[in-house]
Amino acid sequence: MNLQNRIINQFTDSIQAKQDALGELCELIELASQRMVAALLNDRKIFSCGNGRSAACTQLLSSALLNQFERDRPSLPAIALTSDITALTAIANDYSYEEIFAKPIRSLGQSGDVLVTYTDGNHSANIGKAITIAHNKNISIIALTGEKSEAISALLTERDLEIRVSSSSAIRTHEVHVLITHCLCDLIDHQLFDGMG
Repeated sequence: MNLQNRIINQFTDSIQAKQDALGELCELIELASQRMVAALLNDRKIFSCGNGRSAACTQLLSSALLNQFERDRPSLPAIALTSDITALTAIANDYSYEEIFAKPIRSLGQSGDVLVTYTDGNHSANIGKAITIAHNKNISIIALTGEKSEAISALLTERDLEIRVSSSSAIRTHEVHVLITHCLCDLIDHQLFDGMG
């Protein structure tokens, strides 16, 4: 296979994963955006956490809410729990890696906040711990997951939303998570700010 065919295959696989997700997840993405909007209208915050590639999604979400997505509008309260490397490494060193997202949720989280978690595959103990602490504080979860995320799914309650990408590829799952994040940001802006001006 020549290099251009490999490129074509990457594009084709990505497009197919996104088309599959559209058919399966459209309603859940809409519900997730409405839940986030309700929290923001009640002066609550959007937290997000994830590991590795998924950490990039948390920062994408947070920056788009804090700054802007595609329009100039007021800043929205969002915290990517992956961003403070000093706090992350201190917590991991002094306690355990499992605590890196749970400790900030414990101290900063309030009833009515939303925690958006990202994982593209296997269970991450630190995300599981954050979900448990969030439940204890009456913080609802929007979990973006992958085909092999059963351990995270098992922690969710009827109050939570799971947006599961049914792809066996972690890369394709991550690409769909990025698109879902863009959808959420667009829907939040539309619901909060269309008609402003």
